[in-house]
Amino acid sequence: MSSCYWSIEQLPGISNKQVSQLHNYKIYNTKDILLKANTKQKQQYLANQMQLNVKYIAKWFALADLARIKSVGCDYCGLLLHAGVGSVRQLITIPVAQLHRRILRLQVTTIQSKDLCPSISLIQTWIKEGKSVVLAE
Repeated sequence: MSSCYWSIEQLPGISNKQVSQLHNYKIYNTKDILLKANTKQKQQYLANQMQLNVKYIAKWFALADLARIKSVGCDYCGLLLHAGVGSVRQLITIPVAQLHRRILRLQVTTIQSKDLCPSISLIQTWIKEGKSVVLAE
């Protein structure tokens, strides 16, 4: 399975002003940020150029990495990041049941509901697709 890429505007938590700033640096989609911020040095350089804290660039890079998985996309990349998963490589190492518990705990803590927690089968799909993405690199 090949990676999926999304318009930078689709990443969760990114403002219109930040999107415009990224466009000034020829970053229009998640593939662009993965290429232009794939090292700590590049992230720091971009942060300096945009006059932002480097944590924003690192966050957008992590979201873009997770969004490469088609079944994760921009819908679930933020959820995974908040559950402590920072990359596709990390995702594929976490046991399904453990990740499900983490996400369930996060959902209950933040929105006091477990109804919106992704199913175990969906999490299995994420991990399976994540392995394919890593193999295709």
